[in-house]
Amino acid sequence: MTRAGQPAEASDLIDIDELINAYYDRKPDPAVAAQRVAFGTSGHRGSSLSTSFNEDHILATTQAIVEYRASQGITGPLFLGRDTHGLSLPAERTAVEVLVANGVDVRLDSRESWVPTPALSHAILTYNRGRAADDPGRSDGIVVTPSHNPPRDGGFKYNPPHGGPADTDATGWIADRANALIAAGLDGVKRTRFADIDADALGEYDFREGYVRDLEKIIDINAIRNAGVRIGADPLGGASVEYWALIGEMYGLDLTVVNPDVDPTWRFMTLDWDEKIRMDPSSPSAMASLVARRSEYDVLTGNDADADRHGIVTPDAGLMNPNHYLAVAIDYLYSHRPDWPQDAAIGKTLVSSMIIDRVAESLGRRLLEVPVGFKWFVPGLLDGSVAFGGEESAGASFLRKDGTVWTTDKDGILLCLLASEIIAVTGKTPSQRYAELEKEFGASAYQRVDAAASPAQKAALGKLSPDAVTASELAGETITAKLTNAPGNGAAIGGLKVQTESAWFAARPSGTEDVYKLYAESLRGPDHLKQVQEEARAVVAAALEGA
Repeated sequence: MTRAGQPAEASDLIDIDELINAYYDRKPDPAVAAQRVAFGTSGHRGSSLSTSFNEDHILATTQAIVEYRASQGITGPLFLGRDTHGLSLPAERTAVEVLVANGVDVRLDSRESWVPTPALSHAILTYNRGRAADDPGRSDGIVVTPSHNPPRDGGFKYNPPHGGPADTDATGWIADRANALIAAGLDGVKRTRFADIDADALGEYDFREGYVRDLEKIIDINAIRNAGVRIGADPLGGASVEYWALIGEMYGLDLTVVNPDVDPTWRFMTLDWDEKIRMDPSSPSAMASLVARRSEYDVLTGNDADADRHGIVTPDAGLMNPNHYLAVAIDYLYSHRPDWPQDAAIGKTLVSSMIIDRVAESLGRRLLEVPVGFKWFVPGLLDGSVAFGGEESAGASFLRKDGTVWTTDKDGILLCLLASEIIAVTGKTPSQRYAELEKEFGASAYQRVDAAASPAQKAALGKLSPDAVTASELAGETITAKLTNAPGNGAAIGGLKVQTESAWFAARPSGTEDVYKLYAESLRGPDHLKQVQEEARAVVAAALEGA
C-alpha cells in the first residue's frame, strides 16, 4: 500500500548533521560524471551525501561565476540569497568567501533570513531599472536553492543582469570552468575564510521589504482587502514564510500563514507520489494536508522551498491542475489589465495545455510557444512583448499593471495572490472559472508518463527531424503539425511534438534517467487520451527505428 499523501515518519527524515558534515568532508572526483558540476534548467543540483553538491563544487562554481561576470563587463553588486534547505546556508557562506576574496560587492539579506527566487529576480531588476544593457554597473545574482527537491539536496543558480535564469551559453561556460578548477585541485580559486571576513565587507539589502511593498503595483490588493477574501497561505516550510506574514500585515488582508514552521527535515510534510518528501505545490500528495482544509478558506495556496512555484486549492475543487490555473490566469489577466501592451503575446511552454491556445485565440492574442524552460520568456518579459509566461510545472510570472517588467523568473507568491484577486473581482474561484472554460473549449485530459529508452535512443530522440514521423494520423485525427523546433522562437525542443485538431503528444529524453518523458493531452476525454498515448509510443518507436 502506497504511503503517498500520508504524513512523513521519523524513518523518512534526513540527518542534518550528517548532511552538513558530508558537504565539508566529501571531495568530488572530476572523473566521475555524477560528481561534476552540471547546470540543468535551474542551476547545479545534487546532494552532499552523493558527493554531487559539496564545498568544492560551490568554491569552484562561485569562482567561475566571478570570472564569467568579469568577462561580460559586469561590475555592479551581486545579490545573494538562499532558501531553507539544510545545505543552503553552508553553500551561501562558501559563496561569500569566494565573492569577497575576489572583491565583488555582494549584497546579502539584511535580516540574515531566507530569500525566495522571485524576490532575488525582483531585486536585480529594481537595481538595473533605467540602466543600459551594456552598463558595467549592472547587478546580477545567485540564489542557493534546489527548488522543490527533497531535503537532502542543494542547488546553486546564477541569474545574470536580466534577472532570470542564465542561458545555456552562460551555464555551459560556468560549469566547464568550475569542473576545470576542481580538476586542478581548486588552484585558481580565491577565498577568504568566513570567520575572517569583516562585516563591513558585506553589503545588505532588504529583499522582503522591497518585494512586498511593490506588490500593489502588480496585484489589485485593494480589491482583495475590500472583498474580505479569506486566504490560507502555506509556505511548505520554504523561503516565503516571512513574506506571507508581511503581506498580510502590510496590506491588512485576511491572511493566515497556516504553517509557519521551518525545519530542514520537513517533518511536517505529507509524502509525494514516490513516497519521498518533496515540496511540490502542484502535487496532490505533497499538498494533501492543505487540501484537507479547503473548506476553511476562500482559497488556500502553497509554494515550494524557493517560492518559484504555486499551488492553488479551492473549496469547490481542491488542488487545481497547474495547466488549468494557467489558463484561468491568462483569461483573467488579459481581460483586466487595460494598460498592458495590446500586442503583448501569451507565453507558454510546448508541453502546456491546448486550453491555453484556445484562450489565446478567444482573446485575439498572439501565442508564443517555446521549449521547456522559463529562460525562454526572459526577453519578452523584459521588453513587454510577452505579458505572461507560464510553464506546465506550476511556474509563471507576468507584467506589472503598467506593462513593465516585474520578475524574469518564476514567481509563486505572485500567482497565489492572483487567485485571491480573481475571487475578489469576479466572485468566482479559479476552478469555477476553469469549468466555464472547459464548457467552451473542451474538457482537457492531460498526463505525463515515462517510457523506457536506452542512452542511444535518448540521443536519437533529441536529434529527430519532423521527417522521421511517417504517420499521418494520431488517434483517429489528421496530424496537423510535427515539431522538433518550437513555433514561438524556432529553438530546438530536444525532442518531438505531434499535434492534431484536439490532441497532441510530446516526447523528450530525460536528462538523468534511461527514460523519455511522454506528455499528452486530449480535449476529447480520458479514453481518447489513452489512445493518443498508445499511438504516441508507436510513433516514437517507429521514428527512433528509422533515425
